[in-house]
Amino acid sequence: MLKIGLTGGIGSGKTTVSKIFKTIGVPVFCADCEAKKAYSDSKVREQIIDIFGKQIYIKDANIDRQLLASKIFGNRQFLEKVNSIVHPAVQRYFEEWLAEQKSPYIIHEAAILCESGFCKFMDKIIVVNAPQDLRTERVMARDMQSRLHVIKRMESQMSDEERNLHADFIINNDSDTPLLPQILKIHKKITKMADCV
Repeated sequence: MLKIGLTGGIGSGKTTVSKIFKTIGVPVFCADCEAKKAYSDSKVREQIIDIFGKQIYIKDANIDRQLLASKIFGNRQFLEKVNSIVHPAVQRYFEEWLAEQKSPYIIHEAAILCESGFCKFMDKIIVVNAPQDLRTERVMARDMQSRLHVIKRMESQMSDEERNLHADFIINNDSDTPLLPQILKIHKKITKMADCV
């Protein structure tokens, strides 16, 4: 079974691309979704509280995402600490999920697949690209955040140019180029590769 990493900057359209892969029958592991769940894991929770204090969790035991974001975006030291706590939990979830899959290949979707070094565990990498202005507008509308806040988040991620250096396949999601033909072409190539493994 081939492990295919899917990544792209915030607002590039990774989730949309993942949904299309899922629709054509490819199992998709969403690392960002699993990372959100990891904050409820008792070991993760303990370590996060050690860094930021109990106020980082709201009364129903969920992490206060806005407070966490305000502390880690723009502060590389805090960001790296949080990642070093959450990533091992997500990797464990991925390995458990992977053991249950029977498909010729799977998709591992993650915003910081390359930054985390997790890309080295993938057989191939797909990068989703979109113009920065379009990405900014998408995230502002989706998350109801200011332009400045979105740009700050983008600056904490790898640039498109750096990310593309890891890419085996690039999907252009500029709102003009249709996604489905690009995805089907990649699907055909990867299926062929998986048949040879």
